Formats: sequence, structure tokens, C-alpha cells
Amino acid sequence: MYLCPVNQEAKSKTMSSIYTVLGFLRRHKYSVVVAFFLVVVGMVDENSLWERYKCRQEIARLKSEMREFRNRYEEDSRKLEELESNPEAVVRVAREQYLMKYPDEDVYVFVDEAPEKSDGTPEDEETV
Repeated sequence: MYLCPVNQEAKSKTMSSIYTVLGFLRRHKYSVVVAFFLVVVGMVDENSLWERYKCRQEIARLKSEMREFRNRYEEDSRKLEELESNPEAVVRVAREQYLMKYPDEDVYVFVDEAPEKSDGTPEDEETV
């Protein structure tokens, strides 16, 4: 006997709901297990399909970056080979990049003006 009065109708309704859920699980136990497996494999596990997708995206990005570095390396190797084998290339690089000159000549460096902002003021100039 209960010390608190229990509503038999509410108890019956609750038990009926539980039996309905248990009956559903009993009839569809394989479907429930397969659905649970798909959720775990698809989203929850550390080796899930989502993690595999993210890893493949990262691999593709890294391969692209490797191609860029390989191309840059080949270009730099070609330039180095040219500098090692061609004295005129060394002179050209020294004159263009380091502004070196022969003793009897003058070097003039032309610098482009700073690009203007959309309101007509140069980008270098700060407005107070």
C-alpha cells in the first residue's frame, strides 16, 4: 500500500507508453541497432566519416601547397644555376636588386607615387 495516493489512471497511461516503446524496440531491434551504428560511425567516433572528410580536405590543401613549394624550388634552382654559370646574370642581379654601379656611372631610382585612396588622399598620409 502506498503512503501517497497514486492516480491509477496516470500510472496506467505511463505503463502503456513504456510497453508501446518496448514493443516498438522489440519489433524493430535490427533497425534500431543499424541506426545507432550509423550514428556512431558517421558522427561520434574519432574515425567517423566526418573526420575522414575533414582529413581528406586537409590532405588536398597540403598537396596543393607542396606543388607550390616544389614549383618555387625548381624556379629558384634554375635561377641559382644561371647565377653560378653566367657572370652577366650576376651583374644584372647586382645592378637591379642591390643598386650596385660602376664607379663612373650614376644610378637613378624612380619610385612610383603612393596609390591614392578613394577620397583622393595618399595612403601614406595620416589624417588627424
